[in-house]
Amino acid sequence: MEFLMRYAFVGLGHRVQLYIDALLGEWGDTGEIAALCDVNRTRIGYYLDRIGRDVPSFAPHEFGKLLQLADAVVVATVDAAHARYVVAALEAGKDVIVEKPLCTTAEDCAAIVEAAERSTGRLVVTFNYRYSPRNSAVRRLIADGAIGDVASVHFEWVLDTIHGADYFRRWHRDRSSSGGLLVHKSTHHFDLVNWWLADTARSVYARSALRFYGAANARARGLLDRPRRAHGAPELGTDPYLLDISADPRLKRLYLDAEHEDGYIRDQDVFGEGVSIDDNMAVLVGYSRGATLTYSLNAHGPFEGYRVAFNGTAGRLELEVVERAWTPPRAAIDPTAADKAHAPGAFERLVLHRHWSEPEEVAIPSGAGGHGGGDALMLNDVFRGAGEDPLGRQAGHLAGVAGVMVGISANLSAATGAPVLLDGDGTRLAS
Repeated sequence: MEFLMRYAFVGLGHRVQLYIDALLGEWGDTGEIAALCDVNRTRIGYYLDRIGRDVPSFAPHEFGKLLQLADAVVVATVDAAHARYVVAALEAGKDVIVEKPLCTTAEDCAAIVEAAERSTGRLVVTFNYRYSPRNSAVRRLIADGAIGDVASVHFEWVLDTIHGADYFRRWHRDRSSSGGLLVHKSTHHFDLVNWWLADTARSVYARSALRFYGAANARARGLLDRPRRAHGAPELGTDPYLLDISADPRLKRLYLDAEHEDGYIRDQDVFGEGVSIDDNMAVLVGYSRGATLTYSLNAHGPFEGYRVAFNGTAGRLELEVVERAWTPPRAAIDPTAADKAHAPGAFERLVLHRHWSEPEEVAIPSGAGGHGGGDALMLNDVFRGAGEDPLGRQAGHLAGVAGVMVGISANLSAATGAPVLLDGDGTRLAS
């Protein structure tokens, strides 16, 4: 009889459904759902209904009992709690699949590296952007030497007032929970650059500010008497920043119906008190082999997408992606979150400029599902194993740490006004 991996899940919010549905569907022959863990029994009930059978369920303080039932643990909790569960699972010899960011502090990075290097289990960080066909095409062109040695990278990411705003109404708005967007969101982008260049950061300098969201900015623009939350607010349905949490059946069950247990409010006002993260960030990164990265993130754009350009010794490579060309009013719930490729006005363009040659537009293959088919490729690697992948898309603990340490260092630099130095493999602050 073929062995089925026993998977346990800790943190039962919105994101974990990707992995649970995978085991209920296409990847059901690779493993079974063996246990669930969350602080909230209502959310556990949502996933029990989705699974369609009884599964042993635990509170966080019972995590040790859960480990006895599992071969692998999927960690999708609040970011600041990742390290607790990752380290405990690795110390028990379990495989770990963890959502990005791997963790939120340099101390937690060090603890995870130590546990991973002692453990018989393996750790995979799910950087799904690596699997997006356009990003894989960039990696392939650079690795093949299409533009020679990369000297510099310019990377601009724009989150719109649907996607970007959502970080300011949920737990991510609290820096102690998420590490801010330079950790929670930008870790994706810093990992992409590390992976594209096959290199690690040595120095980081950053500036960061809260310029749009939050109560002080609202008052400065004359936005007064804001509701604390959207649910029950008279302006709900007319104010584009208010999320109607009751209109989405999944959000309603996972959060609105669960509030009585833990008090977590999923639809806080983005212009309310308590926002401690920034919405405009600029970072300058120096890499081990000499390349430099200039990076920016804006979380209140009128469209959503990114532009990245690589300047090399033999030419230039440019990728432009528009995931949503404009943000319709009263669309606080993202209607295209699963597959932005089909949003109105969406496009992607990859152009290779070789010295002394006309520009070449490079065709980008695409598949069905999220991230142009990238999500399915990532899930296949997670549940079936990476196999032979010349692009090296599956990320282990060192890649996870190297990506998050750029964001951690950027936060530190923005707070102190000084550059931050990293060690040779980009996983520790230089002493």
